[in-house]
Amino acid sequence: MKKIFSKTSGQLLHIIHRVSDFKLEPREDLVEADNFLQQSALRLNNGTTFKAHKHLLKDVDFKKYIAQESWVVVKGRVRCHFYDLDDSLIKEVDLEAGDCSITLAGGHTYTGLENDTLVREFKTGPYRGQKADKQFI
Repeated sequence: MKKIFSKTSGQLLHIIHRVSDFKLEPREDLVEADNFLQQSALRLNNGTTFKAHKHLLKDVDFKKYIAQESWVVVKGRVRCHFYDLDDSLIKEVDLEAGDCSITLAGGHTYTGLENDTLVREFKTGPYRGQKADKQFI
């Protein structure tokens, strides 16, 4: 992973994360939790899944925003399970390397369909912990 800092202030401005940067751990958070945009690198095996959940509204500058999330499959395959606003399952879609999903509202979960599947996850932050961010379905 390459971090690019401001030459004048030393502030972190950019991060480059290449496929060769994926580690053996199941999850590596690439961006500090206090940033608005969050990204993690995930390594999934066949059958790896997560609790289905939906994101909660957050108070930011007197406005309410919901966390929005995107997954980009780098290698392997993932099944997306998408939920409606009433928490009912409305669609399942398989993604392959190069495909991505974008969740703007509603719930979701994902299941790895092959060992060593690599996924890039993007979502808005800042992350203030599970209780403030999501509700399990």
